[in-house]
Amino acid sequence: MSARKKSPLVLTLGEPAGVGPELVIRAWQARAGENGGPADLPAFLVVGDPALLARRAAQLGVSLPLAPCTPEDATDLFSDALPILPAGPKATAEPGTPDASSAACVLAGLEKGVELVKARRAAALVTNPLAKSVMYEAGFRFPGHTEYLAACAGGPEGLAPRPVMMIWSPLLAVVPATIHVPYRDVPQLLTVDLLVETGRIIAQDMACRFGLAHPRLAFAGLNPHAGENGTLGREDEEVVRPAIAALREAGIDARGPLSADTLFHPEARENYDVVVGMYHDQVLIPAKTLAFHDGVNVTLGLPFIRTSPDHGTAFDLAGTGRANPASLIAALRLARRLADEEAHHQPAQPAGKPAGEAS
Repeated sequence: MSARKKSPLVLTLGEPAGVGPELVIRAWQARAGENGGPADLPAFLVVGDPALLARRAAQLGVSLPLAPCTPEDATDLFSDALPILPAGPKATAEPGTPDASSAACVLAGLEKGVELVKARRAAALVTNPLAKSVMYEAGFRFPGHTEYLAACAGGPEGLAPRPVMMIWSPLLAVVPATIHVPYRDVPQLLTVDLLVETGRIIAQDMACRFGLAHPRLAFAGLNPHAGENGTLGREDEEVVRPAIAALREAGIDARGPLSADTLFHPEARENYDVVVGMYHDQVLIPAKTLAFHDGVNVTLGLPFIRTSPDHGTAFDLAGTGRANPASLIAALRLARRLADEEAHHQPAQPAGKPAGEAS
């Protein structure tokens, strides 16, 4: 392969009975500006069952030339055919109706995708949504993609890295410090160490992958009005504020705790690069309200780049031809941007103290 040729992205099909296969087809149709798509759509290689894609294309009335190939050939083939690397068993699921083939097909695609990015035969991994209930029935022991990918990534002495979920769009980037947990458990799960580690991972990836040498992190308070100096709960004073102080001491521009109800209007968004929320809905509701079709799920903290559409399997839309590929296209474009930035990234000098802070 030519040294100048970029490695393609690798894209999984996700749940075979969901909208993933259809989104893959629609995204490929959007290459080079076709059907109103972005002219700069990056080349990608699909991993999964070619027969599933061919069947779904026929159901949608789409002419879809498929090109079984290796990653090294995918970029050259992309303009004329959809590159695909067969992986796993045949998927028999029909749109909206998952069956026993779904979990095995999804896992095989994930395993192959991780293998390719770890071997640097692909520039980044982009995953279509899986159905957790289907995976759990098949013995899948992880809460979702993120935890599975962290386990696959490995690390020193076999320790998995700690992944951090970011929802990114051109308008807003947010990170929930706690993710899929009941709201009643959040105060007990929030610790200084958790927030400091989360902030460090965000700052590192925003620098080396997003090209922001000194990212600005705004921490939302847990309680209304960030606790009103402890009168509306002590968590913001005893957990959030000490974590911010530790991050600032480490040279990271961390701000807060800030009242969440005034963090998301346009003027406020000019003052930070990422909002760190204390729980899932605190930051995902504004993120999805502002950019539902353009939001991208980005996993920070992994040794490879992973993005995903910011939506689920949408069984009700599968096979109807009405699924919107905008979030997948945004995930592909962002994955390419992050891979290119990381490839050119040079280690930055240690960050100084945030502007305005005394030495």
